Amino acid sequence: MKKNLLALAVLCAMTSGAAFAQQVAEGSWLVRARAVHLDSANNGAAGDAGVSINDKWIPEVDVSYFFTPNLAAELVLTYPQKHDVRLNGDKIGSLKHLPPSLLLQYHFTNFGAFKPYVGAGVNYTRFSSVKLPAGLDVKRNSWGGALQVGFDYALDKNWSLNVDVKKVYIDTDVRGVGTFKVDPVLFGVGVGYRF
Repeated sequence: MKKNLLALAVLCAMTSGAAFAQQVAEGSWLVRARAVHLDSANNGAAGDAGVSINDKWIPEVDVSYFFTPNLAAELVLTYPQKHDVRLNGDKIGSLKHLPPSLLLQYHFTNFGAFKPYVGAGVNYTRFSSVKLPAGLDVKRNSWGGALQVGFDYALDKNWSLNVDVKKVYIDTDVRGVGTFKVDPVLFGVGVGYRF
């Protein structure tokens, strides 16, 4: 009797584990392409002194891996983005920034084709190709938080539409002026493919 119960318990554990693994393995990866509008806050001491960068549309690609049906990690990527640097509205130079972010997400799965999610994580930004007047420069590296809310709308088993909003905390020091807080809001629309 004990052997039968033990065998039954082992069989149930193996079956539920296999079912869980299959559920996660089916569609564990999600790749999205988005058009994203970057709206910079232009705050901090440098922002108060009239320093700003331009808002713009940028391309974005992200790759998500689902650990469970609800829990995923998303890596957000683009290429170095060029911005005009302005002082009181007049262009004084330019720079590029590369801002990858890594977010941990929770996906709500009980709304049918509508699949909302929230996320939080970290952003690293590298400033490069800095062209500013003599005496001005910026710190090249920035670490900050990132927050996210969005949804996917499933079109079929693999394809979905996506709307996503992120708040990313990016700042740098402008030599002789003070801290410049880019801190953009990123509004994105795009498509996703899950496999």
